[in-house]
Amino acid sequence: MSSSDLERIAAMDDPYLLIRAATERLSVAQQEVTELARLRRRVIQELHAQGVSYAQIAEQAGLSRGRIHQIKHTGPAPEGAFLGVGTVTVVTPLRLDPEHNRPVVALDDMRSGKRLEDLARSFGLTVASDNVSVDGQIDLNRPGLLVICGPRMAEAMRTAYNTDPVIRWERDDLGWLLRDTRTNVAYRSGSQVNPPRPTDSAYLGRLPRPDGKGMFLAIAGIHPNGSLGVVDLLASEMATIWGQVGDKRFSTVISVEYDPATGEPVRTQLAGPLYRHEDD
Repeated sequence: MSSSDLERIAAMDDPYLLIRAATERLSVAQQEVTELARLRRRVIQELHAQGVSYAQIAEQAGLSRGRIHQIKHTGPAPEGAFLGVGTVTVVTPLRLDPEHNRPVVALDDMRSGKRLEDLARSFGLTVASDNVSVDGQIDLNRPGLLVICGPRMAEAMRTAYNTDPVIRWERDDLGWLLRDTRTNVAYRSGSQVNPPRPTDSAYLGRLPRPDGKGMFLAIAGIHPNGSLGVVDLLASEMATIWGQVGDKRFSTVISVEYDPATGEPVRTQLAGPLYRHEDD
């Protein structure tokens, strides 16, 4: 907090306004501390990976070697930046409950959203939630969006997916599918084959906002089991994915095998390459 902010808040006559302002500024300051700690740890890891010794890093940074070791192994993990910085908003679609004629979040969507929220919190991020409306309305021109929604539920998402230069959503007589336009491989849901299998395919990518002023993370299975599988994969492999794509635009297809009784993923893996869009 800058001295001017502190002086401004301390000078407030209304005690309730002061409490509110101090709380809001503390929240911002805590986010800044978290992100600075994450950035510092990432740079130390990158320097060491380039062959710079901890002793050299310590000498150049004006810190002890023990402190450098401590920073490298504690604090918020650098790969948390894959999800965002500071505050992120997890968005899931609302669906119409025909029995009660009201919008609800389907159980499978709720599970995916809740686990993604928990994952973001585990990296020290502040988490909010939002929904795609029943009629498909969503504002993608906001920072820190993590959107769990396929092309069927929102026109804005269909438009965003169409900006992907490699992975395309298509639909045929069997239903939705994902196609790698580089290899022409089609990825489907196991429900589309005979006999049906408890598998799904899912999209994971970072796409540009419509206003061109940032990006958002997009997750969507052909069925909700696929979305849940993507979150499951991120929980175990985010450091690896972050190491390959960083905070740049990318896309890939995830293969998901799930328990047919519970819908829980039992095996998830990359079905194809991680495509960095800036390479196109």
